[in-house]
Amino acid sequence: MKRLLTICAIVCLLGDLGFGQSQDISKKYVLDASHFYGSILLHNPDISHLITEHPSGFILGFNRKRYGQEEWEALYGYPDTGFTFIYQNMHNPTLGNHFGVYAHYNFYLFKRNVQLRVGQGVAYNTNPYDKTTNFRNNAYGTHLLSSTMVMLNYQRDNLWKNLGVKAGISLIHYSNANFKAPNTSTNTFALNLGLSYDLDPEVNPDFLPRVTKEKTKEPLRYNLALRGGVNESDVNNSGRYGFWIISAYADKRLSRKSAIQFGTDLFFSNFLKELIRLQATSFPELDVDPDTDFKRVGVFLGHELFINKMSVETQLGYYLYYPFDFEGRVYNRVGLKRYFGEKVFGAITLKSHGAKAETVEFGIGVRL
Repeated sequence: MKRLLTICAIVCLLGDLGFGQSQDISKKYVLDASHFYGSILLHNPDISHLITEHPSGFILGFNRKRYGQEEWEALYGYPDTGFTFIYQNMHNPTLGNHFGVYAHYNFYLFKRNVQLRVGQGVAYNTNPYDKTTNFRNNAYGTHLLSSTMVMLNYQRDNLWKNLGVKAGISLIHYSNANFKAPNTSTNTFALNLGLSYDLDPEVNPDFLPRVTKEKTKEPLRYNLALRGGVNESDVNNSGRYGFWIISAYADKRLSRKSAIQFGTDLFFSNFLKELIRLQATSFPELDVDPDTDFKRVGVFLGHELFINKMSVETQLGYYLYYPFDFEGRVYNRVGLKRYFGEKVFGAITLKSHGAKAETVEFGIGVRL
């Protein structure tokens, strides 16, 4: 049930990445299909025994062209919005295969000949870790994984009737963000080659120029957010525990696109209770006091990139109160926010220490 709720929350949030309805401009849709072949990057020596073959698969895309009816479309260079499906064969029975669904943006460069696709979604892995039947798979602890994909393609549409070509590189990341251990994760770097197909070749509206507006001016705004979720320490089968985070911060809007943030986090991470108990009782050489406080307090600087009702949030923090040493004092957070009206927002964020994920946070908050 928790996994189902996680999927629903991610799909509901990501499904609103600018896929609004348009009434004044004809809609135009393009399909694409690419085959890829690549390698698993050795980002952690713990997965070296799993890098035995070259993964391959295919990528399918459904894209809606944008022409500037909404302000954000012209502001970001008329990106496409759409959905991607990825099948990836890891060619290693220990790792299994992946089936992923993503919401994506296509951004364009160099007179729209180069396309950058950025997508976020969920993937299903066919053979995650099992302490009895698949104990060698220390990359994925669950069937359901968070996945990020980036594609950079040279693309030419409608070279022959409705068909176009595209070729480039892809990066696909799979991780469950410590929802359940193990979670070493994998990153696939691949070359891809494919075709595009224009479903509406007769629809070719002009791009609407951006309407120049006055510089965005806002007073200092104050935010309060409550985040929560479930995670596990890096010790396999140590148990999953709920956590809560209270965040209070101020932000200052610099432009239509950007705001800077400064604030504080109070962490109630219950998985640390079990980790403290385990280390205190089973590893005396670590000299951990069983009464060590599991709570942490941090301060952070952040940036928010506003798109439409969606925004991208990045934060870099430092623990001021840090009674138990877990992954170091510096932490970072990156994720998506969706505004409901002027003040209320929902968020899905990934909290990590460098490249080491701690958890996925689901949050609600107000911006006053």
